[in-house]
Amino acid sequence: MTATVEAPAEVEPGVYDNVDAEIYHADPVPGGSLSSTGARKLATECPAAFKHWLDNPEPSKKEFDFGTAAHKVVLGDGPELVLVERDIWNTNEVKEEIKKIRAAGNIPLKKRDLDKVHAMAKVLREHPEAAQLLEPGSGVAERTIIWNDRGVWRRIRIDWARHDGTLVDYKSCRSANPSKLTNHIFEYGYHQQQEYYRDGALEFGLTELVCPFKFIFQEKEPPYLVSVIELDSSACAIGKHLNEVALNTYALCREAGEWPGYLQTPLISPPAWLERQYR
Repeated sequence: MTATVEAPAEVEPGVYDNVDAEIYHADPVPGGSLSSTGARKLATECPAAFKHWLDNPEPSKKEFDFGTAAHKVVLGDGPELVLVERDIWNTNEVKEEIKKIRAAGNIPLKKRDLDKVHAMAKVLREHPEAAQLLEPGSGVAERTIIWNDRGVWRRIRIDWARHDGTLVDYKSCRSANPSKLTNHIFEYGYHQQQEYYRDGALEFGLTELVCPFKFIFQEKEPPYLVSVIELDSSACAIGKHLNEVALNTYALCREAGEWPGYLQTPLISPPAWLERQYR
């Protein structure tokens, strides 16, 4: 099913367009669902840390605002960007103005940041592969998918789902140099995110196993360089495995009503680099 909703009181498995970002991140599924971000935390941290993160949403940060703004300008979907033409943002008057902007679901930006995201969008439109992937009319932005997987409700929000089955994720970053992206990708679990998104798209026939998943990385500083990358089969297999770990952990913890911390008395081995020194 495909629907257009604002705040579903009862959610059925399906593909939803135009779901407000705030509603999505607050989790529209009664009783809760597991997002890609949550799955990444469960697979790499302990359940107790995941539960704390779930119960204590992070406050808005400047870097979050900038990333959201870049998505809005590049993908054409998201909260409104509101220019706050003040040199100083820490006065009570400006704080109140920013508070009202956020309360309305919009993003406050300084002029230099607003100019920057528009400059980034211009560079991206001049990049042959990135521009082709995000060509207007070739797909749907911020498509939400909600489904039940073996008793666990899952949810994703795909940046750009192309009509040809290609899934695209856009990320602003410090460096888009391919030689420097490897550690960044695996540190933030993007291999896991890819497979989590692919699961949802496959569930509703929005993609096929043969269809690619493309990441577009763009630097946040001039000249706003762009890289388009794909992950190899090993990265995909590891991401899929970690998602299974997260889903199993989530299901067991919810059933037991317990979210344990770190294992007691683990056996720690020396890192490989240290062992090599003593061979």
